[in-house]
Amino acid sequence: MSRLFLAAILALGSCGGVTAAEADSSWLAVEGADGPGKGKRVVLISGDEEYRSEEALTQLAKILAARHGFDCVVLYAIDPNTGEIDPNNQTNIPGLEHLREADLMVIATRFRNLPDEQMKEIDDYLQAGKPVVGLRTATHAFNIPTDRAYAHYSNGYHGEKAAWADGFGRLVLGEKWISHHGHHGKESTRGLIVPGAEEHPILRGIDDGAIWGPTDVYGVRLPLPGDSQPLVLGQVLAGMTADAPPVEGAKNDPLMPIAWTKTYSVDGGPAGRVFTTTLGAATDMVTEATRRLLVNGCYWAVGLEEAIQGDARVDAVGSFQPTPFGFGGARKGLVPAGLR
Repeated sequence: MSRLFLAAILALGSCGGVTAAEADSSWLAVEGADGPGKGKRVVLISGDEEYRSEEALTQLAKILAARHGFDCVVLYAIDPNTGEIDPNNQTNIPGLEHLREADLMVIATRFRNLPDEQMKEIDDYLQAGKPVVGLRTATHAFNIPTDRAYAHYSNGYHGEKAAWADGFGRLVLGEKWISHHGHHGKESTRGLIVPGAEEHPILRGIDDGAIWGPTDVYGVRLPLPGDSQPLVLGQVLAGMTADAPPVEGAKNDPLMPIAWTKTYSVDGGPAGRVFTTTLGAATDMVTEATRRLLVNGCYWAVGLEEAIQGDARVDAVGSFQPTPFGFGGARKGLVPAGLR
């Protein structure tokens, strides 16, 4: 195990306990149990004001660790004055140095304006062509001023670095922020498997129509760029329950992709695998098929697709009662250890 990850999870118990030292830290480490992911290191980067990525990625990390053997470190937007998780703090996600020895980056940030030294850790990771899983608002993960070194990561970038047109979202994940295609907070999402994609490893164990989330379908530009392969289409539902009927009309004709794979390369460097889904709010993870989609996506991204089992456990670890999405409703007073 690497020194960074060993330091992060030193003395953690096999059931994912937290040491006294870690309780004062700015991130949460969860040691992997036995499983196909044993020896693989995953860094999960939260930081959004609306969809409770701090809750979603913490639960995903616990599932990956306890059920599948991955060593995980979850990073958060931290108020440097209090040490508390503050999703509204757009300028500080400590612990990104863990990416130096990570096998996978999972990202669910929104419009972050991180300092150069933090952005460099992300940039170095991507320059190496290492795998990425992007959730929901990661399509618009960054919003960095034009006079800064990493301005090209910004959503909608149109500067002199032509390859970076539309920023990190478009270049790496396959799309930037476009629109709420479904009526936000009024129309939920059912996932339909793309015809012909049924045998893709990421969809193993997932029935057509079983994926559901209360978040709305995001708009994307069709076709998706490069070698993007849509796997799941988002059917806009006329209501906020899994059994709501689909809306009629143009919102479902054509259907928008909500999960796809692709590869990326930065400045001609090595190519890396990407799995992107515009699902990913904490409340989306209440549905088993949605959790399975995320777990399977992580397996595929690190090259473990042969190990994906359709009946593998993806049930929540511990109590999981996610906070509803919306601005201003994040839980207050939490430190990373409080989300164990």
